[in-house]
Amino acid sequence: MAYSVKLELRLLAVILFCITILTGKAEEDVPYDTGVAGSDPAEIVAKALLCFNDKYIYSSCEESYRLTKSGNLSVPPEYADEYCNGPCLTETHLVLNCIENILSHFVFYNRATIKDIRDTIKAACGDGPERGNFDVAEHIQAEENRAHKAANRVLFGFGLMVLVPGLLLG
Repeated sequence: MAYSVKLELRLLAVILFCITILTGKAEEDVPYDTGVAGSDPAEIVAKALLCFNDKYIYSSCEESYRLTKSGNLSVPPEYADEYCNGPCLTETHLVLNCIENILSHFVFYNRATIKDIRDTIKAACGDGPERGNFDVAEHIQAEENRAHKAANRVLFGFGLMVLVPGLLLG
């Protein structure tokens, strides 16, 4: 009898876990907190986009190396030292801070988030193999691939945790 109750509880836990995963809301379905109650979403986005045109933020960085509204950084690899040690890095972070203060969940036209841009800059200015690679889309794709592989390992491990005890006890 005790064995039957334990087995039923395990089965119930697995079913609830599967239902939670299958019925979870997609990230796009979650309403974003703009931090501005009662404001028009188009007005909020327009304010965030003004950060790119603020002459006090972007004043020293050459225009061709600035972060665009599309979420792109067109910095050639050979310019990495100058970008990472000069005003462009500072001014790009100021623009990101400006946007984040207006709309914390801002998404660029290329679907990059503020975090994606920051991660790309960190990798491109770091000492690792990605130094000088300011391609935001490529960085996002690499992150998604790593996350997908990690998720597969977690699900495989969970599957083993569920199946092995069942096979050993059955």
